[in-house]
Amino acid sequence: MSDEPKKFRIGSVPYLNAVPLTRDLGNELIFATPAKLAELLQRDELDAALVSITEVLLNDRYDILDGVAIASLGEVYSVFLAHKKPLAEVKEVFCDTASLTSVNLLKVLLAERGLQPEFKPLENYAAATEKDFVLLIGDQAIEFQRSARQSEAPVDAPHTHEIFDLGFAWTELTNLPFVYAVWALRRGIDTTELRYELKESKHSGLEQMEQIIQSREEFDVDFRRDYFEWHIHYRLADDEKRGIAKFCELLRKHNLGPVFEPKFVS
Repeated sequence: MSDEPKKFRIGSVPYLNAVPLTRDLGNELIFATPAKLAELLQRDELDAALVSITEVLLNDRYDILDGVAIASLGEVYSVFLAHKKPLAEVKEVFCDTASLTSVNLLKVLLAERGLQPEFKPLENYAAATEKDFVLLIGDQAIEFQRSARQSEAPVDAPHTHEIFDLGFAWTELTNLPFVYAVWALRRGIDTTELRYELKESKHSGLEQMEQIIQSREEFDVDFRRDYFEWHIHYRLADDEKRGIAKFCELLRKHNLGPVFEPKFVS
């Protein structure tokens, strides 16, 4: 009998915020957008993926690895609705096609304000500056927001959108953190070794956070420090679970289901 550790098929988003959770998982990691990861999981082509919480809540086929998440309490910076007109005038929103959870979170936040616009796919990132209402996530969202803030003269700015930060809006509404992504584990296989590997990867990544901040090439070191220290965290504890439960409640309230109760495994 071989003593070689089992090789699992693991997927992750290719964004800066995932680095502390995936840094030690090796070259076998499969990178894809949240939407693509969901497709691969549904076809059982992955054993685990760092996937949008919506994928887990709307499909009763995964377990959630306890203790690990990508979450925020307040402004997240990398998930937002950029808008040229007042929110009350929203009729259509163009959405980053990579997104899953953020679309449903925005639907909930707008519905709580009595707003139910039409949601359409964003044809490409270059078109984002032209839209009155555009939902962006991840590194593209960071680039979009920084490009406007770094322009000294507003007339020269590539866009003049205001930012409706979804993390801030959620915490303002609920006084709870919001969980964007979790490790979804495929049911029907033994994931004992896999769960250990993923938890150890988080532990190692957090220990190496200063090195990550200093060595990554995305954006600049001051931004990376601010982003990791203030905007996102990696806990999945009682408050984060209460946030997930509240999200489930509001998804059901606004008929964005069916919604399944999450199953956490450690």
